[in-house]
Amino acid sequence: MEFGITLFPDVSPEEKAAADYFRESFAIVERAEELGYTLVRSIEHHFTPYGGYSPSSILMLTALAARTKKMKLVTGAVIPAFNHPLKIAGELGMLDAISNGRLMVGFGRAFLLHEFRRFGVSRDESQARFREGIEQVALLLTTENATSHGKFHSFENTTTLPRPTQRPRPQFFIAANTTAASYEFAGRQGHYIMGVPMVAEKLRANLDLYRKAWAEAGHPGRGKVFLAFHMFVDRDSERARRIAGKHVESYFKSLVEATVGMDTERSSDYEGYEKQRQQIAKLNIDTLIASCAAWVGSPAEVREQIARYHELIGGFDYAALQVNFHTLPFEEAMRSIELFAHEVMPEFSEVPALT
Repeated sequence: MEFGITLFPDVSPEEKAAADYFRESFAIVERAEELGYTLVRSIEHHFTPYGGYSPSSILMLTALAARTKKMKLVTGAVIPAFNHPLKIAGELGMLDAISNGRLMVGFGRAFLLHEFRRFGVSRDESQARFREGIEQVALLLTTENATSHGKFHSFENTTTLPRPTQRPRPQFFIAANTTAASYEFAGRQGHYIMGVPMVAEKLRANLDLYRKAWAEAGHPGRGKVFLAFHMFVDRDSERARRIAGKHVESYFKSLVEATVGMDTERSSDYEGYEKQRQQIAKLNIDTLIASCAAWVGSPAEVREQIARYHELIGGFDYAALQVNFHTLPFEEAMRSIELFAHEVMPEFSEVPALT
């Protein structure tokens, strides 16, 4: 099991200036690399406190490539629905070169109604744009003089530059939530999964589909699973809950606010998302800890949470930890990653994936 950092801002300009958020995030990542964390993930969202400080995962990771030496850089995720495949392929090749081959590429469908409206894209085209975009980016990264005639984008005799440093290309991850077809698609194509650990039972069922599709397609191994968790560890369990609680809950409040309208405006590409919004609105720090969707507590408690979740879903390979969520004080986040590295990580560095 590998551990890393997720950078997912959930603040407004009134709560924290962007320059302060980036300065603190860069310092956390630099220290995390020194402590043995092996990857950093950045996201793409727009316009609201829910991720709005990170409209480009590639731009964020490019800045981090200059500040790190070994950490894998994970887009979590690039959105084909809002970006032209020629631009995506060129920028990925550039980042792979700048980082000397440390890039891992996550692709996502996007889901927020307000983002689709503002970009002038129909949510009903989400799945089709997603799959076409991944196919075209893969073609561009692996083929020179590439030609593709798609429903949304076409190009002829095109070679994007720079060419990938990793050959034939960086590993692809598919960001998936509850849609079973996304897990099966990732397995068939030989891509890794970037999942959401909200409900272990649903995730386990979808990962079973992923692993089955992976095996039936003849890929070696059983694929790999990447998850992101809120994490705050303190020697005093009650202090950990007290300090982290309001900030974790603020993250989910910003998510609920960003999904306004999704429970009334339905899309066939997002079946059941309106129910998810209602469920997310009920979350609190206690339910999140109980379900292991947030790792919060003493080192011993967090070790137990990780082991239990690993067992519940049949194993996972990468855990990217969201440690500077909302307005959690910078000093607390730094102490937390230090304690986690010293008293939690060593327990799991050699954990094999379950069969």
